[in-house]
Amino acid sequence: MKSLLKFITCGSVDDGKSTLIGHMLYDAKLLFADQAEALELDSKIGSRGGEIDYSLLLDGLMAEREQGITIDVAYRYFTTDHRSFIVADTPGHEEYTRNMAVGASFADLAIILVDATKGVISQTKRHARICSLMGIKHLVLAVNKMDLISFDQKRFNEIKEEFIQMTYGFNLESIQVIPVSATEGDNITKKSGNTLWYDDLPLLPYLESVDVRKENEQKSFVMPVQRVSRPNHTFRGFQGQIEAGRISVGEEVTTLPSHEKAKVKSILVTDKEVDAAIVGQPVTIQLDREVDVSRGCVLTTAQDIQVTDMFTATILWMDDAPLVSGRNYLVKVGTKILPGTVMSIKHKIDINTGKQIPADRTFKNELVECDISLSENMVFDTFENNEALGGLILIDRVTNMTSACGVINHALRRSTNIVWQDTDISREIRSQQKGQKPLTLWFTGLSGSGKSTLANEVEKRLVSMGYHTMLLDGDNVRHGLNKNLGFKESDRIENIRRIAEVAKLMNDAGLITLTSFISPYESDRKNAREIIGEEYIEIFVSTPLEECEKRDVKGLYKKARAGQIPNFTGISSPYESPENPEIEIDTSRYSLEEATDYVVKKIMKYLD
Repeated sequence: MKSLLKFITCGSVDDGKSTLIGHMLYDAKLLFADQAEALELDSKIGSRGGEIDYSLLLDGLMAEREQGITIDVAYRYFTTDHRSFIVADTPGHEEYTRNMAVGASFADLAIILVDATKGVISQTKRHARICSLMGIKHLVLAVNKMDLISFDQKRFNEIKEEFIQMTYGFNLESIQVIPVSATEGDNITKKSGNTLWYDDLPLLPYLESVDVRKENEQKSFVMPVQRVSRPNHTFRGFQGQIEAGRISVGEEVTTLPSHEKAKVKSILVTDKEVDAAIVGQPVTIQLDREVDVSRGCVLTTAQDIQVTDMFTATILWMDDAPLVSGRNYLVKVGTKILPGTVMSIKHKIDINTGKQIPADRTFKNELVECDISLSENMVFDTFENNEALGGLILIDRVTNMTSACGVINHALRRSTNIVWQDTDISREIRSQQKGQKPLTLWFTGLSGSGKSTLANEVEKRLVSMGYHTMLLDGDNVRHGLNKNLGFKESDRIENIRRIAEVAKLMNDAGLITLTSFISPYESDRKNAREIIGEEYIEIFVSTPLEECEKRDVKGLYKKARAGQIPNFTGISSPYESPENPEIEIDTSRYSLEEATDYVVKKIMKYLD
């Protein structure tokens, strides 16, 4: 059976990635007759004056052909007498770096193209670092457009030396540098007479012979569980793909994160029972006893896989909005997805030098190292040991778009050194003592909407009815607990996170907690809901901006309009209105007494 090589082409815009692969397929006669004919016909109305435009084989989108650039990842499957290949032709434009990262995540080898007339540029360095981040250990630097510099050996050697120095420390297993001309075909499928000074293999023969096999170490069995199969009451199997090692019937496995042990009763590959299975196979495993396992858990024989709720990761930020500390995302590792928070940005990584740069936020296409906290324990390994359990993505909780991808570096010590201390007096006991159900009534709205006044009146009404309460007001809390926070986005995020944690503690004490904060970001309110749990009741005071500005009790809108207050919500900073609050009220339409009556009446159904 032929071996399979999965590789990508990457580099800057117009470095010739699509042309290179297209020319390779054409010269090696790896196209069907109708594909070759279509290419020749399309080229007659192309941009090369009737000569064959090999890039058209890969650039299939109309927008790609019109602009002459690659936008999406184009996959091609082909085979030669010596090997089978899957190639991903990835975009070079900085705008589509996320697409390039997707292609890199599947590859064993990367062909990075540089324009011989330009040399190694920033996008070349960015792509090389992303390839390294994604675990690619084999690089080919194709110095393209050698025909435009008259196949100058000296210039080729300068580019080669600069690239090799730049990749020092990438922990690569091989680097091959090849002079090519993608349009003319030099050194693509056979050696070129224009580069007699180059004595190594041309590109395709090199790809056919390069050894990219990972070291066949005796790794322990690892299988993230994708699905629990219960076709009937007599069968309970755990399904997933084996990511490392092998497993046999009768072997003992550990289930993580519960750390329960059980023996393998049976193994099924599709619908056939087998005695053993190896890495790469999708299997169903039945254990000899009932254990606590669900999607996202891991079956393993390894002793060193970690379970933690805090770790440090290196990520490629791919979102249009910047990343700031305190933001909350869904974190996916293996088959597990959990809410998580970027606690702090440790530093950016300079794409040119690899140096660490202090930063409190990061922007699209930047590499950054950060600390991440999860809502509960997650099973993980370092990316070096296990790519399936060491890679992660961050998902925006509002749009469900992938905001970042990256790798886990290590667990934070505090995650294992700090243990939750259970106490004998529980939330239930405290709430029974007070004869009430704890709640957090989260008032949100613009400055001047009336939320503080309304929250104060609601608390007075609840106390008169015999309830035990505590009111946390935005301005009051900033005089103490949050005195060190300003009004930048990262400070606002941390402000709301702290209040949510305090409200949760107040609920643990059996109290009904009322909070009055602008809390402008939907993602932060979702995070507060996650922290507090089912006790969270969102009350949106939806008074229009015009009315809030008319009231301007504190004169803040006037100052904001004059430019004296930066980052003022509603003027120079956005307010994201709640989509599905439990209670909504516009105070401009009611008297204070009527508004209080309305809110208290709505609250009563949650207190029953």
